[in-house]
Amino acid sequence: MVGLAAAFGSGAMTNSIAEIEDAGCIFVIGSNTTACHPLVARRIFKAKEKGARLIVADPRNIQLSRFADLAVQHRLGSDVALLNGMMHIIITNGWHDTDYIENRTEGFEEMAKVLEIYTPEYVQAITGVSPSDLEKLAELYALNSPSSLLYAMGITQHTTGVDNVKSCCNLAMLCGNVGVHGGGVNPLRGQNNVQGACDMGGLPNVYTGYQPVADPEARKKFSKAWKTPLPEKPGLTITDMVPAMLDGRLKGLYVIGENPRLSDPDWNHLSQAMKELEFLVVQELFLSETAQVADVVLAGASVAEKGGTFTNTERRCMRINEAIPPIGNTLPDWKIISRLSSAMGYAMDYESPEKIFNEMASLTPKSYAGMTYDRLGIDGLQWPCPDQSHPGTPYLHKDTFARGKGQFHALSYQDPAEMPDETYPYFLTTGRMFAHFHTGTMTRISPHLDVEQITGYVSIHPKDARRLSVRDGDILLMSSRRGEIEVPARITPSVSPGVLFLPIHFGETPPNVLTDAEAFDPMAKIPEFKVSAVKIQKQTAC
Repeated sequence: MVGLAAAFGSGAMTNSIAEIEDAGCIFVIGSNTTACHPLVARRIFKAKEKGARLIVADPRNIQLSRFADLAVQHRLGSDVALLNGMMHIIITNGWHDTDYIENRTEGFEEMAKVLEIYTPEYVQAITGVSPSDLEKLAELYALNSPSSLLYAMGITQHTTGVDNVKSCCNLAMLCGNVGVHGGGVNPLRGQNNVQGACDMGGLPNVYTGYQPVADPEARKKFSKAWKTPLPEKPGLTITDMVPAMLDGRLKGLYVIGENPRLSDPDWNHLSQAMKELEFLVVQELFLSETAQVADVVLAGASVAEKGGTFTNTERRCMRINEAIPPIGNTLPDWKIISRLSSAMGYAMDYESPEKIFNEMASLTPKSYAGMTYDRLGIDGLQWPCPDQSHPGTPYLHKDTFARGKGQFHALSYQDPAEMPDETYPYFLTTGRMFAHFHTGTMTRISPHLDVEQITGYVSIHPKDARRLSVRDGDILLMSSRRGEIEVPARITPSVSPGVLFLPIHFGETPPNVLTDAEAFDPMAKIPEFKVSAVKIQKQTAC
């Protein structure tokens, strides 16, 4: 969100999912779309049937690569260099949209100056992508407008995650692909309501609709609505919370619908930090790894047992309705929070999710003000929807960017925080697989899903397997500077030599024992889950 907001003025997906079908070119980078966003992948395949060109850039040979006009496997963490190289070629060949750049953007000259050194040969030395493939990537993207760029956490979970996103924005603006139907820069959110949670102020520095906590006028408005003074200082990010636990500044933690013991980096570091807490509360559906160490577990209701709204990756706010009453002693999350707040001295007397939504809409005029429960209906509405006569907005930045003019950023490639060396010679990257979702809190208790993949594994290239005399199923000891785990091997050419892949869903083989809590993007504070340095040793044969 930070990178998109800096370039465009809004941190949201620019275009609608359905518009992917109308793209002339689809560029997928840092997204294993068929596994993580299969309904979006379906749109990609429909676009292909209509004649769209598909290009894929991913360090792994993902399923989508098999259907691409061109797929490249660039080195982990080299996204800025790859994108800069594409832009160097586009400018050299005069394929950029000069009128769009002049009329709708700023900062182009500074960026173009930085791009001069990113020749195909220079980029090959960083990324491993051949000059011919790089030139073809640039040509397909630039000459088949409108081009839609899709990315996911393969772009963002780096120490340079914000720069990676800004580079995607640079490329799209260079070719005039923002503010047009079928184009745009389109993040595919990692969970079903990430966009909605952020829209609702689920960030430490903003209220709803990204109104800054530090803004006196915004703070005054919310203080008046909530009838209480509000702090001027933003709260802590997740990466700030762990050091605060360790040094005693953070004494209590309330976790809702999250499993940080498996989803946050450096298991050992985090476990020690949680031991320093005086009180840990977890609000969950199931006994996740985090809930198992909580002082109190509050039983939340499932999606079928509650009503409310969510906002998906394309900014579409939609209603959900209670199908059955909450089972046992569970309650919808809003009721639990309201009762806790009231018991602690601040009365929350909301009668329903609709009342909460109406309050939010009245305080969020630029994006949600025109929405009501009745208007949302079955299909929902896409923000911005500023008044009740407004139909919602399928794509953003049509005539002008949210910030006025789009901002190019002059960016140079930086190595990941941790590179392989003699002691830790392998790259490790992490991600999702088709059958499971994030930390497996829900999917692994489903017998139908769990049978698809019941244990964790590490993907290893056949060349590396032969060198280590490793066969499928052999147990490998994986070690980093943070810790070690034992995990069965899966030999596959989907990873490059020297690269290992671990899925994130399995508490028995948790990748975050190996990943680094100290390596995160300085602006977005997102950990570098996609690049770590590790070593492996064969333990037992299958």
